[in-house]
Amino acid sequence: MSNAPTAANRSPADDTDKQDVLNEIGVKWNKFSKQELSALKSNDELVGQIVTKYGIEKGAAQNQVDALMNGRNLAA
Repeated sequence: MSNAPTAANRSPADDTDKQDVLNEIGVKWNKFSKQELSALKSNDELVGQIVTKYGIEKGAAQNQVDALMNGRNLAA
């Protein structure tokens, strides 16, 4: 059983936090459209998209995502 909040029991603060994270991602990696950002479901998916859009190695993309996310997760 997961302790992750579902859409029905997330607080408005959770949505604000996610939007703040998406804004940070958009500032750092500006090749993402707002629609692409809102569709991201996990940090791993973000890494994959960065590899594709920016042509950098997966390890480098993972390091950049880890640094930006600082323990946060898109799946939350």
